[in-house]
Amino acid sequence: MTLNVFALRSHYRLTLTILTSPLFVALGLSSCAPHISPFSQTAYRQATSLKVEALELMNEATTPYEEHEQDVEELRTEVEKAYEYAKGLPNNEVTTRQWDILKDPGRNLLGGFLERWRERSTLSRAFVDEAKALVADAFDTIIGLESGKIKS
Repeated sequence: MTLNVFALRSHYRLTLTILTSPLFVALGLSSCAPHISPFSQTAYRQATSLKVEALELMNEATTPYEEHEQDVEELRTEVEKAYEYAKGLPNNEVTTRQWDILKDPGRNLLGGFLERWRERSTLSRAFVDEAKALVADAFDTIIGLESGKIKS
């Protein structure tokens, strides 16, 4: 009986493929899996609390900034703490970027609102109400990102 080298090679390749396919599939799936930090109760609590505090303080923007300057600085400090906490979590770039956008004084969210209030001293009720809706949505995005994470 002659040994068919081609048949042996085909059999060897088929066996190798069957044995290694699950490994390659597993490696492929793990490399495609999103790398995101797990749910953090602390981050969630910070975001929800700061949303309430920010919206309450924004209501005061129809009165002179100078009367609320200390409150504004305290809010900025708390937002900065939340940003730094989010930044310190591994694989949390998306949420960190949302905090960065929210607090940026050059943008039209919380940071920009507080800067505008400081520059103009008082803001109209219509402007405050419109800005509050935008800031609330931005906080909801952060809260949604956090609550959508896998709870460990």
